[in-house]
Amino acid sequence: MADFAQNGIIGTLHNLRNRSTEELESELVEFSTETPMSLLLPCLYSELEGPAMGHIVEELAKIPYLNEIIIGLDRANEQQFENAKRFFQKLPQKYVVLWNDGTRLRHVDATLQAEGLSPNQLGKGRNVWYCLGYFLASGKSKAVALHDCDILTYSRAMPARLLYPLAHPSFHYQFCKGYYYRAADGKLNGRVFRLLVIPLIRALKKVLGRVEYLDYMGSFRYALSGEFSMRSDVVSSLRFPSDWGLEIGTLSEMYRNCNLNRICQVDIADSYDHKHQVLSEDNRTAGLHRMANDICKAFIRKLAVEGIDISSSMIRTLKACYYRTALDVVDHYHNDAVMSGLTLDRHQEELTVELFSRVLLAAGDEFLNRPDESPFIHNWSRVTSAIPDIYDQILGAVETDND
Repeated sequence: MADFAQNGIIGTLHNLRNRSTEELESELVEFSTETPMSLLLPCLYSELEGPAMGHIVEELAKIPYLNEIIIGLDRANEQQFENAKRFFQKLPQKYVVLWNDGTRLRHVDATLQAEGLSPNQLGKGRNVWYCLGYFLASGKSKAVALHDCDILTYSRAMPARLLYPLAHPSFHYQFCKGYYYRAADGKLNGRVFRLLVIPLIRALKKVLGRVEYLDYMGSFRYALSGEFSMRSDVVSSLRFPSDWGLEIGTLSEMYRNCNLNRICQVDIADSYDHKHQVLSEDNRTAGLHRMANDICKAFIRKLAVEGIDISSSMIRTLKACYYRTALDVVDHYHNDAVMSGLTLDRHQEELTVELFSRVLLAAGDEFLNRPDESPFIHNWSRVTSAIPDIYDQILGAVETDND
């Protein structure tokens, strides 16, 4: 599946099929003496009972180079937390489970709330934020990778390929984004990226002209992947949305904080399949409908931060340009699917584009009507400034829970 093109403004590290996972892992063991590495797993308790997580743990147990595995557990009562600790006992590496619904971490959260620093939305963003707080508090590693916990096609090659660019002593990357293509059961997937993000970036370029941020975002082969890695020295300054704009927000933060030569993307899988969200045409608070809305607002907010004037007329022009651009993209993906022996329902694809057009217009109106809305979680640098002993509080809560 790999090509060899470097056609963006960030580095692309392909899988040219010349090296095995075992060979990469052997080098990572060597690199780990200078760059200890951790893996972060944000999960719901229900995912421990799902079809993917058992295999993921079996693959993780074979990894020889990880210094620590940090598991963020959401929506779990006390008995389920105890079950989770037993579930992960198969791991030979050191690991901890952050019981985000437990009394001790809720007490830490209350301390943050008193200072106006606690994440204001439940979800993956909040889970990741607390896990990164623990990562910084423990100080055990210099690099951390993150991936989702519902990957049905998981392989231990994924964390190896995510961490290798950060750990190699001569590469000097600070952030690495994973990419892959989405297909399963003979169907082409990844609708939000294919039908919203790609044509939206192209439409924004047409409407706004040359904006380096858009060139940067357009360089990513799969900007919505939940798999990425970063060096510890960039974690404390990271501010990202707590909503479905997490991935776009994280990339935007890296654009703000890092030299572009320190950002790369890497091919981590031949194919990828995980839990699919419903479109939810009639419910803007659920499924791909909500995801698309949060992503559109994440783009609009970032462009405003970059000094772009966002007006109602600009949003209407953008909506029209996006719609035509997205329909052209549908043609290309239909032909791509047919030639590859995959199926793609053109009628459903165009219905999805129509929904995303309406969502884009609504997201623009929301931004204009509530320009002070800020879904961002405060970075850990600010938190430690306001509460100097917060890391000690997190370590104490997590260690007591796990003991």
